Formats: sequence, structure tokens, C-alpha cells
Amino acid sequence: MTAQAKELLVLDVKPGLAMESQSGIAQLWPKIYGALVRAEGSRTAAIVMHPASNFMGHYLLEPMAAAGITMLGLNSRYVNNDSQLVMERVLQDLGAGVRYLRDQGYDKVLLIGNSGGAALASYYQAQAENFTATHTPAGDPSGLSPQDLPPVDGIVLTAAHPGRSRLFSEWLDPSVIDEHDAFSADPALDMFNPANGPAYAPDWLARYRAAQLARNARIEQWARAQLAYIRSLPHGVRDMAFVIYRTAADPRHLDPSIDPNDRPAGNIWGNPREINYGANNIGRYTTLTAYLSQWAASTQADGPSNLVETTVPVLSIEHTADASVVPAMNALWVSRTPGRIVRHTLFGGTHYLAGQPEKVRETVDVIAAWARNV
Repeated sequence: MTAQAKELLVLDVKPGLAMESQSGIAQLWPKIYGALVRAEGSRTAAIVMHPASNFMGHYLLEPMAAAGITMLGLNSRYVNNDSQLVMERVLQDLGAGVRYLRDQGYDKVLLIGNSGGAALASYYQAQAENFTATHTPAGDPSGLSPQDLPPVDGIVLTAAHPGRSRLFSEWLDPSVIDEHDAFSADPALDMFNPANGPAYAPDWLARYRAAQLARNARIEQWARAQLAYIRSLPHGVRDMAFVIYRTAADPRHLDPSIDPNDRPAGNIWGNPREINYGANNIGRYTTLTAYLSQWAASTQADGPSNLVETTVPVLSIEHTADASVVPAMNALWVSRTPGRIVRHTLFGGTHYLAGQPEKVRETVDVIAAWARNV
């Protein structure tokens, strides 16, 4: 088959919560955008989507279409800005893409969950098969209905994070003493303090992980109390913005001997300490409702927990040189659905496969072969 030229796709979606966009027209006439690459004569299509990243230029679009699968790189309404992102609204956006492909006559529709898109794909299909997300974790009506979420036929997990909340808890810096001071630090829990490592002792690492969970629990407790408080006031305000400092401090970034694979030391975006203390990283700028939906332990969008609620075939492609998705994360996906996941090891594959065209080709070949049997 041959791939056609990339098309711009514009889809209407339902309005969401007030003030979820800075654009007035986007609030009242919301649209989402995608890049569609058709495989001539194909009856199979796939969507690759992330909650907030721009996937209209995803590296799989043209190669997968050339291999016979029509590809849609779809963006949510929160593209490149997750500060007000509500995962339940992203489900609605993904559902619009699935419905479009079904209306185009594709018999088989797949979701390719790449990186943070993996938990989204799993949450989507779990809700498509058994709808329960009537409300967001903040208690607001989601505005969703089962008709918004037509089911798909299979899920691909590739370089798959298990979910925003899990990643956030494992990257959150537990040495923060004062949530209002970006530079406050308890030296005993500071992974950048040479007295602690690397290498990091197992008992220190256990204390560190427990302190990460405790910090996130404190933030969630504060967020829920603050939400209840502002909603009790007579002014009608439903949400509030806040900042979470230092959200990129996973000891695995400096010590590759922890959960080892073929990755080098370092954060995928640069110097770990600079990224952690920098002006922007995961969850840095958020609102009460967005935090509860994405980053808190009470999120409804946990990937492995949702995947176990689905019944469709699953392919997992695991990158051995991934500095972001480590073996324990891959094992977590498999542990929830033993016997149902087809696994493929992409030896030497980095997280984004940047500069690795041979790894992209291998990924395409593996997905295309698996899809023929779905």
C-alpha cells in the first residue's frame, strides 16, 4: 500500500468546563486538530494521542501508513498546556477521533499509546467497555456519556508510562521543606546532595520513595481542602491555580543501577538538577481540578489499573535504552494482564527513538504484523 499526503483534520467537540482555555472561542466552540495520513485501500486505522503533547508530527504517522495502516496523530484541546487539563475531557476528545474513523468506514481501529499516551489509551478503552466516569476526581460532572466513547479493537503500548500520577509520585522531590519556596531542601532527603549518592543505598532509597508518596498525599489533602473552601464561598469560583516546585527528582536519573536497563545516566530532557529546579516541568503549573484529575493518587486515569478492565488484544513494545520508562514500569503493565499482552523488546531503543530510524522501522513492522491478527 501507499501512504497519501498528510491532511489537517478539524473535529468539533463538546464544550467543557468554564475557563479551561484562555481563548473565548475555544471555550464556546471547541475544536481539536489532527494530522491524518491515509493508507490507500486500508480498512485498518490507528490513533496516536497524548494528553498534552503535540502528536501531529509523530514519527509513526507516515511509516505506519506506508505499512498499510491509516494513521491519525490527534491532539487534545489541551495541547502543549496541561495546566488545566482534565483527563475526562481528553477522553471526550479521543472519542471524537475514534468516531471519525468509524464514520470513515474503517473496520478496525487501534490506539497506539506512546509514552504518556499509553495510560490515556487504557483509560479510554476501559471506559468504552464499561462506562463509570460520570464525575471527575474533583466531584464535577464529567459531561461524558457512553456514546462519546466508541470502543476500539486493540491497544499498542510503546515506551509506555503507566500514568501521570505514578510518574509524578516517582519524580516528585521529597526534600522540599516549604511548598512556597522553590529552593528549600532537607539535605537528608536531597538526591542531589553528594552525601546521599549516587550510588544510593537501599535503605535511603526506601525512605526517599516513602517521602515522595507522603509529599504527594499532603498536596492532595491541601488541594481537596482548598477546593472545598473556595467552593463554599459566595463568589462562585470553582477552581484555583497553584505551583508545585521540583517535580523531576527520580534517583534513577542519576543512578542507572536502580532498575537497570541500557539507559545512560540523566534525565531525557537534560541535566537532572537543572530540570528539577527549572521553571517548568511535569505538574509545575496546575489547578486544583487539573491536579486531582492528572497527578494525584486519586486519579481515575491510572494505566495498568484501567488496562485490566479491558478485553481487547494488547501489544507492548519495550525500549531497552529508555531513560524515562524503566523495566519496572513495563513489568507493571504486564503484571496486571498476564497472558494477554504480546511483548516485543526493542533493543537499544531510546524513549523518543530520535535519530534511530532503524528502531522506528522495527516498531512499524512489529505493529503492522500484530495488527493483522487483531
